Amino acid sequence: MQISSRKHIVIAGPAHPLRGGIAAFNERLARALQDEGHRVSIYTFKFQYPAFLFPGKTQYSTDPAPSELDIRVKIHSMNPFNWYQVGRELKHLRPDHLILRFWIPFISPSLGKIGRIVKSNHHTRITGLLDNVIPHEKRPGDDLLIRYFINSCDDFLSMSHQVTKDLRSFSEKPCRYSPHPVYDQYGEQVGKKEACEKLGLDPDGEYLLFFGLVRKYKGLDLLLEAFAATHLAKSKFKLLVAGEFYEDPSMYNAIIEKYQLQNRVILHSHFIPDHEVKYYFSASSLVAQTYRSATQSGISQLAFQFEKPMLVTNVGGLGEIIVDGKTGFVTDIETEKIRAALDLYSKEGLPAGFTEAIAAEKKKYSWTSFVSTLINN
Repeated sequence: MQISSRKHIVIAGPAHPLRGGIAAFNERLARALQDEGHRVSIYTFKFQYPAFLFPGKTQYSTDPAPSELDIRVKIHSMNPFNWYQVGRELKHLRPDHLILRFWIPFISPSLGKIGRIVKSNHHTRITGLLDNVIPHEKRPGDDLLIRYFINSCDDFLSMSHQVTKDLRSFSEKPCRYSPHPVYDQYGEQVGKKEACEKLGLDPDGEYLLFFGLVRKYKGLDLLLEAFAATHLAKSKFKLLVAGEFYEDPSMYNAIIEKYQLQNRVILHSHFIPDHEVKYYFSASSLVAQTYRSATQSGISQLAFQFEKPMLVTNVGGLGEIIVDGKTGFVTDIETEKIRAALDLYSKEGLPAGFTEAIAAEKKKYSWTSFVSTLINN
C-alpha cells in the first residue's frame, strides 16, 4: 500500500540514546514511514524522567545510534524554556505532521506546550499517538495533565479499543484505531537448542516466558502463585522471568521461597538488550501476560513475531487480539483461572492448527497498514 504524497513528518517521543519499548517502536515507525517515501525526524528527550519516575538502573542504551535515522536529542521534560525553544524550532520547520507520543501524564506539559506552539503555524497537523490515556499507576493531578495534552492535538491514533474508550471520557476529537504492529526488528526465530545454549538453559526443558519490565500491574505475583500448582511441579515446565525489576523484588522472592520454586523459576532480572530478545522467545513454548491492567502490549507483538502462543488475562487490549483456544489462552485475573489455563496447556499442549493460526493472525499487524492509518486522513 503506497501513500499518495511524500510528507515531512516529525515524531516527538523517546528514541536513541533512550532505551525501552517505546523508543524501539518510534524508531521502527520512523523506518516504516521512510519506507513509504516520507522525510522523517525524531525529536527525542535529552532529559526524560526524574529518578522518582524511573526506578531502573539506567534510561540509556549502550547500542550505537541507528545510522539510517534522523534522531535529534532536543526535549527536556522539566524545562519550560526548552519547550518554547523546541516548539518555535518545529513551528518554523513546518512539518506536515507532528506525532506526539503519549504514554504517561508526566510528559503532558512538555509535549502539550510544544504541540500548541507548533499548531500556531496553521500548517502542521498534530496527532497524539496513544499508548495509554489513563495511566496504569495513577497520581494526583493526572486528569488535569491528560486534558492539557489532549487539547494540544488535532486528532489521535489508539492501539486498542480500551484506549479509545478512555479517551472519550476526555474528548470527542477524532480518533483512529490501528493495533500495535509486530516488532520485527529483533530478527527471526532461531532453533530452540541454539537459543537455550545462548541463554544457559537446558534445551530439554519447557519454558513459560514472562518478558519485560516487572511492575505491580503486570501481575508476575499472580503467575508465580498459579505456577506453584503441584501438577506443574511434576512436569518439565520452568518459568523464565526476563526483565528488570522496577520495584522491590522481595514480594516475588517471598512467593518463590514459600512454594519452594527456586529450581523451577529462572530469573534473568536485568534489562534485555535488543540482540538477545530473539533467544528468549525462541527458547520458550508459551508467553504469559497475567496483567492486572493493560491497554496494548508490545510483548504480544513480540510473541506474534516469533509465532509463540500466549496466555493473557482479559484486560484492556490484551484479549482483543488473542483468539482464545486458537492463538492463545484468555483468562480472568484470578490465580485459579490462570492455573487452570496452565494446567490445560501442560497436559494437552496446543490444539491442532494453533501455530498456523498464529502465523495467519500475525499478518494483520503490518507496519504498512499502521502507517496508512496514522498518516492518512
